[in-house]
Amino acid sequence: MSGQDAHTRTAQRARESARIVLRGMALNAVLAAVKFAGGIFGHTYALIADGAESLLDILSSLLVWAGFKVAAQPPDADHPYGHGKAEPLAALVVAVFIFGMAGWVGWHAIHEIITPHRGPAWWTLVLLAGVIVTKALFSRRVGAIGEEVGSTALGVEALHHWSDAMTSAAAFVGIAIALIGGPGWETADDWAALFACVIIAFNGVGMLTKALGDVMDTAAPAKFENEVRSLALQVPGVQALDKVRVRKSGLSHLVDIHVRVEGSLTVREGHDIAHAVKDALIASAAHAISDVSVHIEPVK
Repeated sequence: MSGQDAHTRTAQRARESARIVLRGMALNAVLAAVKFAGGIFGHTYALIADGAESLLDILSSLLVWAGFKVAAQPPDADHPYGHGKAEPLAALVVAVFIFGMAGWVGWHAIHEIITPHRGPAWWTLVLLAGVIVTKALFSRRVGAIGEEVGSTALGVEALHHWSDAMTSAAAFVGIAIALIGGPGWETADDWAALFACVIIAFNGVGMLTKALGDVMDTAAPAKFENEVRSLALQVPGVQALDKVRVRKSGLSHLVDIHVRVEGSLTVREGHDIAHAVKDALIASAAHAISDVSVHIEPVK
């Protein structure tokens, strides 16, 4: 498989991921409207805060979508290794965005706690139950696709949807307490919104760590590296391996590998082995490798 074919495969994964993000944006738009209506007419700030989070989710998803669109572009003179870094950079921006969102929701939750207001309506619990189930199921779907295509940004999106489900769950508990407790417990849902901020911030740390790892070229897992070694050693003429370095670049991986061959081989024969190693690694569709740099060394 050629480098062009590998890029086409990566671009296809980026386009499929972008479509999933667009579906998430549409879902968040619907849920935001439902939450705002429930919060206003049901007299619960926890739902209004949840609706605001869904609106912010749309903006963050738009950033992820833009990252996939850029990552799908082919290599050019200015970006010979492609545009894959756009994907984890978008995830990084979203992770930082989430910390700001947690602070915003927390500040307003505190304001509602110290401001007397009416208790929530019972039917908001039914609304929240539907939101929680919808978000949890969509989070699982996005997470599964993210694992399949090896996307950090989709993994962040999945965590983001899961965080939304957890904030809705916190609001559900708070409203239930307020309804059961009666007069004097009206602020229970506001405390739930404040607690949800902790959940959002905690998930934000995980998202930020993962995105930074990709941006800083953290080494691929040992299992992945061992699989690369195994594939290279199966190529005829390869006698041993020295260095093997694998780094993630968006939805694909870049490999630097030092291959030991018989020292008496001609330059052309060594060159042919290097090409065979590169072709074998790129052809492995399961490993999402878009480019391989092979260094030939003689066996001493």
